[in-house]
Amino acid sequence: MGVLGLALLFGAIYGIANGVGLPLMIKVVFPKVFSGESNLSNLSLIGYASLIPALFCVRGIFGFFNTYLVNHVGMGVLEAIRIDFFKKLQILPLSFFNKSTSGDLLSRAMTDTLQVQQTLTGVTNDLIKQPITLLGALGFLGWLSWQNNSVMFLLLGLGIIPLCVFPVRLIGKNLLKRAVQTQKQLGVTSERVSENINAAKEICAFGLEERETKEFIKTVRNLFQVQMKVVKYTYLLTPFIEIITAVGVALSFYYAYKTQMAWVDFLSILAALNMCYDPIKKIGGVHNQIQRGIGAIERIDDILKMPVEISDPEKPETCNSIKGNVNFSQVSFSYGETPTLSEINVQIPAGTVCALVGPSGAGKSTFANLIPRFYDVTDGTLTVDDIDVRNLRIEDLRSRIAVVSQDPFLFNTTILENLQMGDLSSTREQIEKASQQAFAHEFIEQLPKGYDTMVGERGVLLSGGQKQRLAIARAFLRNAPILILDEATSSLDSESEEKIQTALRQLMQNKTVFIIAHRFSTIRDANTILVFDKGKIIATGNHSSLYGECALYKSLYDRQN
Repeated sequence: MGVLGLALLFGAIYGIANGVGLPLMIKVVFPKVFSGESNLSNLSLIGYASLIPALFCVRGIFGFFNTYLVNHVGMGVLEAIRIDFFKKLQILPLSFFNKSTSGDLLSRAMTDTLQVQQTLTGVTNDLIKQPITLLGALGFLGWLSWQNNSVMFLLLGLGIIPLCVFPVRLIGKNLLKRAVQTQKQLGVTSERVSENINAAKEICAFGLEERETKEFIKTVRNLFQVQMKVVKYTYLLTPFIEIITAVGVALSFYYAYKTQMAWVDFLSILAALNMCYDPIKKIGGVHNQIQRGIGAIERIDDILKMPVEISDPEKPETCNSIKGNVNFSQVSFSYGETPTLSEINVQIPAGTVCALVGPSGAGKSTFANLIPRFYDVTDGTLTVDDIDVRNLRIEDLRSRIAVVSQDPFLFNTTILENLQMGDLSSTREQIEKASQQAFAHEFIEQLPKGYDTMVGERGVLLSGGQKQRLAIARAFLRNAPILILDEATSSLDSESEEKIQTALRQLMQNKTVFIIAHRFSTIRDANTILVFDKGKIIATGNHSSLYGECALYKSLYDRQN
């Protein structure tokens, strides 16, 4: 039957006991007990009295299991949504993250999914119990009306429903709008906190504490305003329905007096009417919950339906090994309307050490990022060993490329586990050897727990040079045929840099290496230099030829020296 099926069954039993139990007890049991002619034995009296706790026991047990199982389902759905959301983030291109903020994505992953879960549990919990309670109470009213030869109370029960629909719809419409605003503002607030934490050093250095506090106060006040609007529309429904309910009770009271109805019948009808109105109020609350959930679902759905621009081909080409021949043929690329690279034609044979130089924004990093398919070319063809990179499985391509960035990222775990990410199958012995090659082993051994030392968030417990050497050790461990170095020695002092340059010369042997050079001291081992300017390669050659023939290269080199 399944967990959800059991939850619905228990909810139905609860609804029947809730909607019919108490009115029926007042109608059937009370006259027998409180009749002037009744002469009940102690056993019979105890039996009748036991019906009251028995009724509430049934309500309590089935209500508990209904709520528990519904929450079980809701938590399961929440888990599945969060997993799907996280999986989707893993396959979205870098261009998506360049346009999105981490705080907003975190808000969608945690706050929005939690809102969906609360909606699911709240809605599913009441969507069965309350309608069945309402139908049971209306059925009881119909039976009483038939017994008393009057349809008045049935009409009161039925007539109250359309009167309650109008405020439910009006308030729900406004609530949806405010709920979406709230979720967006929560994302803005999360981003403000995340940005502040990541910029702690800059804030202290420039004395921005007061400015940041004022900006955060402004942000949370905006959040407070939209949240209070949600509160207003969420709880405005209850007094509307209670006022309508009170009018219905007053009419039934007036009618009962005029028709000289027995007090037992009136009490049972009053209980049944209450059992009609209370579910309507809760169903209205369900409608409000749904509106809030829709707002959260829309924000999650925006990510889940985001097209995956970079994916594996349907029929990938077999790639047992890669030598490292890289060829750009009429390659163009743009992040938006303005082209970043335009008509790039260059062939890099396997084993070439190729340096990319040029002014900032000339297209060097974009050129390198196209090789592992961090982005896909807009026009033209990029091949590795004469295979279009778009025809290879992403894992096959990227597993044969090692990247050392200018600002390496370290996860908040041990040094050993951070290094092992270069090759998940590597042994401790291989990791230590790679660390020695990167001149990292010595400082690691001096740490309190050696390779088992935690590095902190983003490697905050290590110096910039130490983080850079760990990143280079990962590249040694990966031992890929294609190596991309984005100014990999920029954070090292002169002595360490010299050691690393020696190690990199060994690493670069028999590999195709792309060095994104910001400092010309890092390109002395390059046998091919590509000079970029405004998204184009304007010159190719070695240092001697370019210094004499390329004015841009000469000016850049002289400026640093």
